[in-house]
Amino acid sequence: MGTDYAGKSAVMRELARHEPGWRLVSVDDQFLAPEHDALRGLKSVLFDETLPGLGKHHSADVVASLLQTAVVHLRDQLPTGGSGDPVVVDSYYYKILAKCRLIDADPAVFGWWRGFPQPSRALFLDVDPMTAWERSSRGAAANQLEFHGEHVDRDAFALFQTDLRALLEEESGHLPVEHLPESDLDATVARVREAVRREFA
Repeated sequence: MGTDYAGKSAVMRELARHEPGWRLVSVDDQFLAPEHDALRGLKSVLFDETLPGLGKHHSADVVASLLQTAVVHLRDQLPTGGSGDPVVVDSYYYKILAKCRLIDADPAVFGWWRGFPQPSRALFLDVDPMTAWERSSRGAAANQLEFHGEHVDRDAFALFQTDLRALLEEESGHLPVEHLPESDLDATVARVREAVRREFA
């Protein structure tokens, strides 16, 4: 887990390169099989059409409904048998749920998500909001689910990320959570690999 621009996607790509035996679950395009092209299409609709109209043409509940497809897909990719091999899931439902709470989506569906199978442990990639701001090209790459209000600036972005972090910690509070300090990619990947290996030792 982690807030926006914490490096989760980069870590997942490096894990795919270094740990071919691990099962990596994500809605990033690299990890979607051809038979899951519908998810790519829904992501395009979400980011290109729906989010720009959030609060104007589309309600928070429409956004949450589209995001739910990602949540359910992640759940569906979890193995049903005990293979003994590590399974690493990118954010699972926690980050999406936290963001849906921040945009005031109807909470009725959240109870279902919280009832999904739980991981044995969570790894939290810590990143300072100002580091994330720089990684977002000072807001140029940010979407409407990464800042408060209608227009992105440093304060709106930093406040959203701070609120997001608090909700991520709240939603994962029932799990053992290991915080990984902000670092370069190689060091972060090494820490993730070490933590996962400890879990499966």
